[in-house]
Amino acid sequence: KKETKTKKHHIIYKDSIFHENIKTVLCKKEDQELSTPIINLNSQEKLLISFDDLGEEKKEYFFTIIHCNSNWSKSDLITSEYIYGFTNEPIIDYEFSFNTIQEYTHYKFEFPNNNMKPIISGNYILQIYEENKIIAQKRFMVLDSKVNLEAKIRKATLAEDRHTKHEIDLVIKHPNLLIHDPFNDIKLIIKQNNLEHSAINNLKPLFIKNNELIYDYEDENTFWGNNEFRYFDITSLRYLSERIKTIEYKNNQNHVFLFQDHKRNLDYYTIIPDINGNFLIKSKEGWNSTIEADYAWVYFSLSADSITYGDLYIIGELSNWRVQEKLKLSFNKQENKYEGRVYLKQGYYNYCYALKDRSTKNTDIAFIEGTHYETKNDYYIYLYHRSVGENYDQFIGFLKSSSKELF
Repeated sequence: KKETKTKKHHIIYKDSIFHENIKTVLCKKEDQELSTPIINLNSQEKLLISFDDLGEEKKEYFFTIIHCNSNWSKSDLITSEYIYGFTNEPIIDYEFSFNTIQEYTHYKFEFPNNNMKPIISGNYILQIYEENKIIAQKRFMVLDSKVNLEAKIRKATLAEDRHTKHEIDLVIKHPNLLIHDPFNDIKLIIKQNNLEHSAINNLKPLFIKNNELIYDYEDENTFWGNNEFRYFDITSLRYLSERIKTIEYKNNQNHVFLFQDHKRNLDYYTIIPDINGNFLIKSKEGWNSTIEADYAWVYFSLSADSITYGDLYIIGELSNWRVQEKLKLSFNKQENKYEGRVYLKQGYYNYCYALKDRSTKNTDIAFIEGTHYETKNDYYIYLYHRSVGENYDQFIGFLKSSSKELF
């Protein structure tokens, strides 16, 4: 009931939390805090999954995995076709928070482990549950690399887009993989900073030659450059960092008020170091941030006139890269600004503002943030393969590239 559905009524699995007490659900490669959750098939690589349960009681949590198609709907495989070992595992590693105002229990586990391993490539959803009730889920991918991807990120070719868009030209080299029908057997997905709303997922090769698929369009493979992400630092709740206006303690909770933001759509490009929408959990006052980082209400405000045809949202990794109702801003008529608040664990955060049109359902970041070709974005390229007669989408290629060399 909490998922969106396609026309075929297939559930589309997304990173989601289904219980208000569950916070800061992370799925990263081991020892790589800013990594994409992708591991190579049959490798020794591991993912570290962690989350906080706001409360002191230890719970009996379990996890399982589900194999998905390239569009994140459930594949037609049965569990024995993609899992080696048990189909579910208890989560036994936990610690109680230490010296924090907000008490919580921190759970973590590694995957794959000796009891459960994926045996084929593809998209997977990892579900955490208690007594058959799902409390959270995270996407991850298992890669079986069979091709070489080469991408060139450049200013848009079309004259009217040269100062506002990025163009991603791509070549897929597959000397060791027979592709019978390049137009139907291959599924290519390109994401800017892993954002969901702007993903390109319907490109077909423009040229085919000598075991190469060439995607060299002028318009279909472009993204708005948008702007560098905004940021705030709550690694300390004792001192005011650059973008913090005040920190208050009331009603047994921390409250952090950010300085008011302003629209940037008419501003010139300015270099702002960022981590492309991600966040890092950290407490400067603790030795072990996983259990010593506290929680705080973070208050956002944006000076802007009321928008009658759409709503404003905070977006970034803190929103799982998509528009979420809990991160929707409300308009304050008296002060002519948009306001919102989010309950977050201490750390360093990136974010931006996105406008969602109520009628078209389109999401637009440039409306508030502006768009520039100079913006440094990460681009994630995912490649899937399924020939006629095969019963699942193989994940056969991945490339992360950046627009940082454009000027």
